[in-house]
Amino acid sequence: MSTKITLDYQINRLGFWSAILVIVSGVVSMYLPLDIPAGSTAEHADRVAWLITNRGAFIAGWVNQIVAMLLASCILFGIAWQIRGQNPLRAILAAMVVLVSVVGYIIPKFMAVWTIPQLAEVLSSGVTGAGAELADPLLRILNGGVAFSLYESLENLGFWMWAVFALLVAVPLYGDSVASKIAALTLGYIGISYHVLLAALLVGIVDLPAIDGYFEVTFNIMVIVFIAMGFHFKAAMAAARQTA
Repeated sequence: MSTKITLDYQINRLGFWSAILVIVSGVVSMYLPLDIPAGSTAEHADRVAWLITNRGAFIAGWVNQIVAMLLASCILFGIAWQIRGQNPLRAILAAMVVLVSVVGYIIPKFMAVWTIPQLAEVLSSGVTGAGAELADPLLRILNGGVAFSLYESLENLGFWMWAVFALLVAVPLYGDSVASKIAALTLGYIGISYHVLLAALLVGIVDLPAIDGYFEVTFNIMVIVFIAMGFHFKAAMAAARQTA
């Protein structure tokens, strides 16, 4: 087996297992809390109390989110690899965009695991000094339920990079297999619709909550891409094995 074929097989295998595991992670996320049930409507004091009571489940939920994000990024890298023959430049740019999205996503998710529980602990314990007075405003800034918070801004950066990625790979990904066609068309819809909605937001046609609602719908649509690419990666693995 040549080095090229070995790398091709390994990348497709990574994409295939990532597609399976990201679905499993999505199922797990249904049972782990990411915020107080009342969300942005909850009182700040109630949110602090909830974070203290549900510290373990909250951290586990966000660790699962980090795993899911990394798995999804592996799938996107696998997609970029698929188009290297049709359009090498787009493949390189798409891989770079995925790296930027990982940075955008990992920062708020890590803060949810590391910073938010500690801030809640400081507020509930009544500790003073050593910067403890900053705990309250910092926890408010990192409120994931507020659309314009620092937390949500970083998340939106990551998702914008996914939309840029979709525009880069949609056309060259459209191939002979049904799976690649489904993934390409879905990515094309995501990339175009996101940027249309973003433009509408910038000129004041829609408001920020409309964007947030779109994110939830689009995440569900991304599942179609993950499933379709799982079949595509499996077929690519078989082809790489046969040509070894």
